[in-house]
Amino acid sequence: MLEGLFQPMHLLVIFFIALLVFGPRKLPELGKGLGEGIRALKDGMKDNPPAQASSDQSKKDTETKS
Repeated sequence: MLEGLFQPMHLLVIFFIALLVFGPRKLPELGKGLGEGIRALKDGMKDNPPAQASSDQSKKDTETKS
């Protein structure tokens, strides 16, 4: 279903539409913000264990204290 989704022509069309919507001055700022957001998300996922595991552990700790 997703085969061939990001072919060079498709990416060129997406870039052109983004250029029309955001303009040439705002596009670099948008790309920089997107890159920083993705980087922060990756760093956050690498540093912290999944929230589900930590909440399960805290439940076990409260059960053993009771």
